[in-house]
Amino acid sequence: MSELTQNFSSVKEFLITGFLGRKTLFGAFLTVYLFILVGNILLIIIFISDRTLHTPMYILVCGLAVLDIAITTNIVPSMLVLFTMEYRIVPFTACFTQTTFWLGLFCTECFLLAVMAYDRYIAICSPLRYPNLIYNSLIMKLIAYCWVVGFLGAIVTVALLLRLSFCGPNKIIHCFCDFGSLLFLACGDIQIINYVALSIGFSVLFIPLAFIIFTYVQIIFSVVKIASAEGRMKAFYTCGTHMLVISVFFLAAGSEFISARIPGASVDTRIMILIVQNVFPALTNPIIYCLRTKEIRKRYRGSYDHSAISIM
Repeated sequence: MSELTQNFSSVKEFLITGFLGRKTLFGAFLTVYLFILVGNILLIIIFISDRTLHTPMYILVCGLAVLDIAITTNIVPSMLVLFTMEYRIVPFTACFTQTTFWLGLFCTECFLLAVMAYDRYIAICSPLRYPNLIYNSLIMKLIAYCWVVGFLGAIVTVALLLRLSFCGPNKIIHCFCDFGSLLFLACGDIQIINYVALSIGFSVLFIPLAFIIFTYVQIIFSVVKIASAEGRMKAFYTCGTHMLVISVFFLAAGSEFISARIPGASVDTRIMILIVQNVFPALTNPIIYCLRTKEIRKRYRGSYDHSAISIM
């Protein structure tokens, strides 16, 4: 029998025990999840219905909205079930599937935010070359590459984890199946896989972040050189929305990374920070884009006024 088959035969299921029976959290997270779905679906509908928004920047925003829906749908419904029960049993395969999607979607968002930074970099620093360098079909390909590379990294990481045996404890002190919890439940020496997974995680998180910082430093230098104050304000306003989205995502991810390595931090605190990392950016992104993007506000007001006239 192969090692992978032995792994499947030793542990059949995992017991999720984080935040059990917290019915007060059920109402809060159900409301947040509905807001995420409504906000991001509304963005997608606006982009699809308005052909004037079929531009590279808005295609990227639409791709981010799809990604936010996928990230929260991967973990929040299972969390809602957990909040109403005293325990939740998850089959071995289902647990690793959720972990793979969790890692893959997180990696994909890191790369997608880097592509968005590149789009803004070309738009501000090389505006005359922008139509030749950035166009819709290229952006669609780059979004597809983000998904492929993101899930390749996740599959490699989870495949390394599956090489270990799961022969002992099966209790996950969390609200969903995350990589760290599964790693520390594995039998045998996990040190090498831990280092490899940590290296992949650092690369996925900090290489896109370094690229984003580099592009925005170049953007700032270019904007400062703009002669008119109105031109500088317009350029900063154009990039401000993306900077807010990046800040929310990477601050949340960085907080989770640091909290997991602070000795003495409570388990509940670590769990809540990881949940916020997955939920908060998806909640704030549609709010940021709707409040700060003139075209979206105009399109939304037009839809609202048309609905009001129809009712009258």
